[in-house]
Amino acid sequence: MGCFHSSLLAKTHHEKAVHHNKQNPFFNPPSPSTNNSPNHRSNTTTTIVTGGIPTFCAFSLSDLKSATNNFSSDFIVSESGERAPNLVYKGRLKDRRWIAVKKFTKMAWPDPKQFMDEARRVGKLRHLRLANLIGYCCDGDERLLVAEYMPNDTLTKHLFHWENQTIEWVMRLRVALYVAEAIDYCSTEGGPLYHDLNAYRVLFDEDGDPRLSCFGLVKNSRDGKFYSTDLAYTPPEYLRIGRVTAESVIFSFGTILLDLLSGKHIPPTHALDMIRGKNIVLLMDSHLEGNFSTEEASVVVDLASQCLQYEPKDRPNPKKLVSTLAPLQTKTEIPSSVMMGIQKREETPSIPQHPLSPMGEACQRVDLTAIHQILVATHYRDDEGTNELSFQEWTQQMRDMLEARKRGDFAFRDKEFKTAIDCYSQFIDVGTMVSPTVHARRSLCYLLCDQPDAALRDAMQAQCVYPEWSTAFYMQSVALAKLEMHKDAADMLSEATGLEEKRQRGR
Repeated sequence: MGCFHSSLLAKTHHEKAVHHNKQNPFFNPPSPSTNNSPNHRSNTTTTIVTGGIPTFCAFSLSDLKSATNNFSSDFIVSESGERAPNLVYKGRLKDRRWIAVKKFTKMAWPDPKQFMDEARRVGKLRHLRLANLIGYCCDGDERLLVAEYMPNDTLTKHLFHWENQTIEWVMRLRVALYVAEAIDYCSTEGGPLYHDLNAYRVLFDEDGDPRLSCFGLVKNSRDGKFYSTDLAYTPPEYLRIGRVTAESVIFSFGTILLDLLSGKHIPPTHALDMIRGKNIVLLMDSHLEGNFSTEEASVVVDLASQCLQYEPKDRPNPKKLVSTLAPLQTKTEIPSSVMMGIQKREETPSIPQHPLSPMGEACQRVDLTAIHQILVATHYRDDEGTNELSFQEWTQQMRDMLEARKRGDFAFRDKEFKTAIDCYSQFIDVGTMVSPTVHARRSLCYLLCDQPDAALRDAMQAQCVYPEWSTAFYMQSVALAKLEMHKDAADMLSEATGLEEKRQRGR
């Protein structure tokens, strides 16, 4: 598989990041490094999640076919028009993470290098206000982009085709601000061009928060000339020069403000006529039933008018959008999911279909003492065949490295877990040998030192080294349980039990 991480780990980090960065919506965590050791035996790339955003990586075509049931029509969630033909599928990876996969035609991107360069460019943009691009696949004639999946529909659906409730005024202001923050971030970080910005591009995540789709940051063809929305909503300069500019994005943002104000599609020219005629009340969505602040609405109407100016130079810049909308925010303590009437989709934890071994029972109880006893007794018997060392490697590096591991083993046995972490880290950092057992032991040490995030990373790395090793899945299960991600923990426990039973049958 091209990428591996826990979706619920991302959720936890996301919630923490949002909580600690309420005053800093432009929080953008650094991308962590990956393991490039020449002895790394697996084709799997371990994706570590920081701040709720998965790192960018390449996916294999087989993984994406498997995730989307061979690109089944049942998995299609979005389909564009004939001018810029592409499809968006939802999919689920083997680690149970949901993804969105955008499938282009080869005709749109005949040069694979151009496509990969464009994907990597957008992949560098990481923000909690974006449905981030997390990877791509370029295999033969296939051109695919992979993004975080947003399960709660689009702004178009919630504004124009709602069934249970319309979006209340306070939430509409939040949507406007979050989209403005996404535009400002992209503009600041070298991605000012957004293709075909409209209400379909605003998606709602599992917490009900609005995010701007990353797909609009990628050109919809090698020359980016296709514009798929109704020409009545297209920036006027696009009709003249045939290209999107940074000012075009502001114009399109103005049309989103019109959508939020009116609850219906109003062509910009008609809306401007209404605004000039002081018919603001007629512009407002009747489904709000007057439940909005006239002063706030006037500010938004004025901002929309500025965005929709015919001359690009007369439109505000992204920072002006944010500074205008930020003071209008109220009820910030109320989660978006409550305002939107979105129910959290909790899946029933799976129950292992196999009898539990002592290791499985210990992990199910999250009994770290019992797990420690089992790992001490198991020693390194599961490491056989994971290393092939040359004589030169042995003579130059093995003594010091094995000595570090030996000191780690003594500390692990004696329950000196911080010392064990230091010693095992020395062994791992050299990189000449890879040992799934060392990663599993260090994972337990991290758990006993109350560092479940680090424990999960080590358990995932153990799986990369030894993909069919039940202990790696067991340790992931315990780490996920410590992170209160009980659904994923149960899934991992079931997976580990199945692998352990399969190995026993093999013996």
